[in-house]
Amino acid sequence: MAVHVVKPGENLWGIANKYRVNMQTLINLNGLTTTSLVPGLALYAPDNLLPIRTYRIKKGDQLNLLSQKFNTELSYILSMNPNVHPQQLSIGQIINIPSPIKLEITTLGFIFPSSISSITPILTSISKQLTYLAIVAYSFREQGNAYNLTDDTAIIETCHQLNIRPLLMIRNLMNEQFSADLVGGVLGNNAYRQNLVTSIVNLTRERGFSGVSIDFEFIPPEHRNDFITFLSALKNSLGNLLLHVNVHAKAADLPTNRIVGAYNYAAIGEIADYMTVMTIDYGYPGGPPDPVAPIWWVEQVISYAVSQMNPAKLQIAMALYGYDKAVTNNQTRALSVQSSQNQAITTGSTIQFDQTAYSPWYRYFQNAQERIVWFEDIRSYIAKYRLIDLYGIAGATYWQISLSAPQNWAFVQRNINVSKI
Repeated sequence: MAVHVVKPGENLWGIANKYRVNMQTLINLNGLTTTSLVPGLALYAPDNLLPIRTYRIKKGDQLNLLSQKFNTELSYILSMNPNVHPQQLSIGQIINIPSPIKLEITTLGFIFPSSISSITPILTSISKQLTYLAIVAYSFREQGNAYNLTDDTAIIETCHQLNIRPLLMIRNLMNEQFSADLVGGVLGNNAYRQNLVTSIVNLTRERGFSGVSIDFEFIPPEHRNDFITFLSALKNSLGNLLLHVNVHAKAADLPTNRIVGAYNYAAIGEIADYMTVMTIDYGYPGGPPDPVAPIWWVEQVISYAVSQMNPAKLQIAMALYGYDKAVTNNQTRALSVQSSQNQAITTGSTIQFDQTAYSPWYRYFQNAQERIVWFEDIRSYIAKYRLIDLYGIAGATYWQISLSAPQNWAFVQRNINVSKI
């Protein structure tokens, strides 16, 4: 598929005619709610081109051998990389390779339980693009007893019907907030820690989950080793069930930092089946208007993580949302990617694209108040999938799938093979 960035004066009919598709196809693929467009809007359009793989040249590589490896024509590689000389390849050089052999990844979506009538259409529409679904519905008490916040029985059953593996997602919530005291008190007490392991495993098996997704945030740094002890005991008790661990993103080890200090990437990577670095919220709620996931930062985090662990166990987080912020006080409103895009159209705002962050943004005014919206689009998603390919990591997670992002799912369906383990 092709990416078309709308220029001033262009209309949907003309763009559809250029790509020889009907307007409704463009509307559906891009989640448009009107035929109106604004300059800078990135549209995803069907074409017959091969998917593009991203590859880093290694010692001994030759383009003719790479064409065989990727089952493609040497001429295709040369046309895609006009500045590359076949006899002058250098180690570390990055090239793009058109290939019928698609990138294969493992994916995980997050969802909050709600009515099954609203969740089923979402899961059905993207079931082939999901390996796992983490159901965000569990926490634990001061003595380590895990419990269910919301009934998720129907979602678990639907996952099994759709060949999606459901995971019990547990967080250290107290009064609907992440609690450092709660998680520190449990991890630091041998009996409470074992209670947590036992109760998680019991709930996982009793409720028909395929494994567990851990999201413990603001763990006090002094409990860094206790967290590893907990994960090791949990994995041993889970046996052949999956252990997935979410960790805050960092580009260096900062063992005393209150946010990331408790995450020992190397040790977690040894124990867990998958570890996801939360490469989202670089621009965070209440903070200044910044990109949600600038590509330079995402790559820094990946580069550090793969130096600590097996890349085949590593996933990155992808945001299905954007942040709309008031410039004066950073008051923040979260929007789905689709809503972020369509709000630019309804407000008549030209969409800018930051080449350093590789992220779209726009400015508009509401009640004389200046607001800035940073979000993700097809361009920023493609850049992140290319990083997954380049570093050979396991795949991606999506926060969270009730937030509509049609371009992302269309790209995955067309260009990527999602593992169904």
